[in-house]
Amino acid sequence: MSSPEKKQTSSVTQAIEIAIRLGLIFLILAWCLQILSPFIGVIAWGAIIAIAIYKPFIKLAEKLGGNQKLTVALVAIISIGAILIPVISMSTSIFDSATIIGQGISEGKVKIAPPAEAVREWPMVGEKAYAFWLDASNDLTNFLEKYPDQLSAMGKKTLGAAAGVGKGVLMFIVSMLIAAAFLSNAEGLGNSMRRFALRLSEEHGEALLTMSVNTVRSVAVGVIGIALIQAILGGLGMMVAGVPAAGLLALVILVLGIAQLPPLLVLLPVIIYVFSVASTPVALVFMIWSILVSFSDMVLKPMLLGRGVDAPMLVILLGAIGGMITAGIVGLFIGAVILAVGYKLFQAWIDLGTAKADAAPETDTSV
Repeated sequence: MSSPEKKQTSSVTQAIEIAIRLGLIFLILAWCLQILSPFIGVIAWGAIIAIAIYKPFIKLAEKLGGNQKLTVALVAIISIGAILIPVISMSTSIFDSATIIGQGISEGKVKIAPPAEAVREWPMVGEKAYAFWLDASNDLTNFLEKYPDQLSAMGKKTLGAAAGVGKGVLMFIVSMLIAAAFLSNAEGLGNSMRRFALRLSEEHGEALLTMSVNTVRSVAVGVIGIALIQAILGGLGMMVAGVPAAGLLALVILVLGIAQLPPLLVLLPVIIYVFSVASTPVALVFMIWSILVSFSDMVLKPMLLGRGVDAPMLVILLGAIGGMITAGIVGLFIGAVILAVGYKLFQAWIDLGTAKADAAPETDTSV
C-alpha cells in the first residue's frame, strides 16, 4: 500500500474513532440529562436561592462564630417556615371563604345584583351576557342547578389548581433543602463553577460568571423577593379585612410584582369592595395598608438590592409567564431568573463581538 493510501486509511480510521468517542459522550450526556430532567427545575431553583441569600448567609455565619452547619440549619428552618406559614394561612382563608360561599348559596343567602342595561350594549356577547347575569341574579340556586356539568368541570379545575399549588409548595421546600446543601459547600461549588467558566472561555469566563451571579441575585432579590414580600403583606391585609379568596388575590399580586407592576392594580378593586361591605374604620385602615404595600418597593429595593435590575421588564415578564406555563408555580420564579441571565449573556456576547470589530485594524480597500 502506497504512502498516500496509508495516510488516507489512517485519516478515515481516526475520523471513525473520533465519531465513536463523540457519539458515546453525547449518549452519556443525553442519558444523564434524561435521568436528571425531573429534578432540573428544583435544582435550578435551589441554586438560585443559594446565590440570592449567600451574602446574608455569610454575615449570619460570622455572627454565629463561623459555625456553618448551625447557620445552614437555621437558614433552612427559617426559610421553610417563611414559606409554610403564609401558605397555610392563605389556604385556610381560601377554604373558609369557599365554605362560607357554598353555605350561603345552599341557604339562599347569597345574592347577585342584577345587571345594568349597559351590559346589553357589549359587542357580540351583550344580549347573552345580560340574560345569563339576570338569570343568576333572580335565583342563584336554580341557576346553578341548570349547569351541573359546567360546575363539575370547574370544580375539577379548581382542585387541579389547588393540587398544583401544593406541588409547588413541596418543590419550594425541596429546593430550599437543596439550597442549604449548596450553601454548606459554597466555596467548593464556587471554585468548580469558576473552573467550568474558564474552560468555556479562558478570556471572558470569569467576567461572564460574575455577571451571571449578579443577574441571578438582582432578579431573585430585587424582583422576586420584593414581589413575594408584597404578596404576603397584601394577602395578610386582605385576610384581616375578611376579603374572600385572599390567597388567590395574593398570588395575582405576586405575578404582577414579578412583572414589575404595582400591587394597587389588584388592591384598588379590593379597597372598593371593603368600603362597600366593612365598617369605615376597617376600610380606612385597609386602604392605608394597601397603599403602603403598593409603594413598599420604594423602600425595599434600596434595602435589598441597592441598584436596579439591568434587564427589561418584558424579558422578566415573559420568563415568569413562560416558566409558570412549563413548570408551574416554581417555574414562575425560575423562568424570570433564567431568561434574565440568558438575556445578559446574549447581550455580553454581542458586546464582545462589537468590541472586537471596533478594535480590529481597518484594511485599506482603496485601489
